[in-house]
Amino acid sequence: MKLARLAGATALAAAAMAGSAMAEGETVCLITKTDTNPFFVKMKEGATAKAEELGMTLKAFAGKVDGDHETQVQAIETCILDGAKGILLTASDTSSIVPAVKQARDAGVLVIALDTPLEPIDSADATFATDNFLAGLLIGQWAKATLGDAANDAKIATLDLAVSQPTVDVLRNQGFLQGFGVDLADPNVIGDEDDPRLVGSDVTAGNEEGGRRAMENLLAKDPTINVVHTINEPAAAGAYEALKAIGRENDVLIVSVDGGCPGVQNVADGVIGATSQQYPLLMASLGVEAVKKWADEGVKPENTPGKDFFDTGVALVTDKAADGVESISVKEGMDLCWG
Repeated sequence: MKLARLAGATALAAAAMAGSAMAEGETVCLITKTDTNPFFVKMKEGATAKAEELGMTLKAFAGKVDGDHETQVQAIETCILDGAKGILLTASDTSSIVPAVKQARDAGVLVIALDTPLEPIDSADATFATDNFLAGLLIGQWAKATLGDAANDAKIATLDLAVSQPTVDVLRNQGFLQGFGVDLADPNVIGDEDDPRLVGSDVTAGNEEGGRRAMENLLAKDPTINVVHTINEPAAAGAYEALKAIGRENDVLIVSVDGGCPGVQNVADGVIGATSQQYPLLMASLGVEAVKKWADEGVKPENTPGKDFFDTGVALVTDKAADGVESISVKEGMDLCWG
């Protein structure tokens, strides 16, 4: 197995070199879940620009699909062999990746989790992320306030990320449910609540096809669903297509998280009611800066006061503001969007 992984790591190294920035200086690795999701594309842009600015070499890796854990492990091994000063990681499997992360840290590599906290969160040297629970909370509060008294009789579906329930998935799901007024059971688990308004949940792999399939599955269970939480905006777009196919696109409230330009446009077009916007370019650029500081001064980044990670911010985007829920307009969201 070790030989196979080393061979895979060597192949990954060659692939990364072909696509890396040509800057001199220390090496920083960026390992994302995929290289097609606009969120990770923007993350790579932010890391590339900051690495060039600071005179560092960026090597970028990605899983073949969301959930491709083995490729991420191979990428970490490649970065260690290459003598990288730091690794910026969005983990597909937030607990199984921990031994590989420990291997890197033991070798003196600074590991920063971007967007998705590891389990436990202190398995990484730092986490630069949206407050994903707050992101879910905001769309849950907005959905509840928008429905008013009808929220008491809602039929809720949650379109989540993966069966493995990575941290980012759990945080957004549980934040949404709490914001909507659902009593949580174990806040570390999706799907254990007993609120009769919950129809069910399904996984989407964070893409449009998965969102459509999951929505179809849940509509087969209960065709009266009228509130949908989605892990991200591509999944929301898929859910909308499934609803449109049965003529229900105008009477189901969809809320999501991301804040990409296509997603914010979908808010403007009424596909999504509201979305919580996050800032991947900022996460990545701050991550590269932190690796540079680690390389130059041996100083690790600090958390936001009162939190166990560095908070890169979140804002609810909608043109239908709800009382008691802070939000920004679609126009403001478009000015800040990515992708």
